[in-house]
Amino acid sequence: MNDDDERLVSGQPQGDEESAVERSLRPNSLDQYIGQSALKDELKVYIQAAKQREEALDHVLLYGPPGLGKTTLAMIIASEMQVGLKTTSGPAIEKTGDLVALLNELQPGDVLFIDEIHRLPKIVEEMLYSAMEDFFVDIVVGQGPTAHPVHFPLPPFTLIGATTRAGLLSAPLRDRFGIVGHMAYYDVADLEQIVIRSAGILHSPIDEQGAHEIARRSRGTPRIANRLLKRIRDFAEVSTDHDGIDLSIVQKALTMLQVDDQGLDRTDIKLLKTMITYYDGGPVGLNTLAANIGEETETVAEMYEPFLLQRGFIKRTARGRMVTSQAYEHLGIPEPRND
Repeated sequence: MNDDDERLVSGQPQGDEESAVERSLRPNSLDQYIGQSALKDELKVYIQAAKQREEALDHVLLYGPPGLGKTTLAMIIASEMQVGLKTTSGPAIEKTGDLVALLNELQPGDVLFIDEIHRLPKIVEEMLYSAMEDFFVDIVVGQGPTAHPVHFPLPPFTLIGATTRAGLLSAPLRDRFGIVGHMAYYDVADLEQIVIRSAGILHSPIDEQGAHEIARRSRGTPRIANRLLKRIRDFAEVSTDHDGIDLSIVQKALTMLQVDDQGLDRTDIKLLKTMITYYDGGPVGLNTLAANIGEETETVAEMYEPFLLQRGFIKRTARGRMVTSQAYEHLGIPEPRND
């Protein structure tokens, strides 16, 4: 079963209709952006300095789990710099001609945002080196005996790369980013503010306890908090017993949506129970585990494992992944004794 597209607690974006709603909830400035305080304060300094020098902002690399606001932050950087923004993704740039076409559209100071930059083809990545460092690319025009290189100058621009897999970036590409920002999971207090702000935009009254409960079960991820809020809003609107979103409707809705009090859904629990039932809690290899639950290895590594590691439900060892005592306790399963 590969139901990641339907997972409410997936940090990945979903369908076009939901993406439009998500865009409406995005902040438009660094002052509106909640969380990631240290990175935000750094960016304010770098942006102000670049504007004072009337230069393009240095290239920026944003990395961290999905759903933490990397795309939103890229949009805000372009807005704060008062420049244009072109957005694409690593898989969408299949050949060097695709990259040249994008670069050719840039005006001085513009931002080019590449999501999933770790998935760029090698030949495209290598062309980026000179574009980032010296603002030119060399392209070959013509074929056969008439082929000849052309030096193609570029305006100064800012490349913002986003990735969930910083370890997959090559050293030459990584070293060309002057600003590197790690996007960390959000704490409950920041998520609570995000939920309250989003509820206001959606014209859905919510009390503090309800917002706190949504934040607590949102896996440290704003995209998940907003997604849960929208579904809970549906429950509240059809309920005759509730005027707005309160703690009781949040608890009732999340029970029906199979999101437990730690933010785990049925897929997370299936993963943990598979490790316990078939491998005595581990160790078990990532490929084996992915095959057992019917998911791609990359999906398990990017979507499930980071949160379960962060919450202490699994741990990595040299021999593979293992379930922790905390997971046994959470699931109400007796932990086997090591006699």
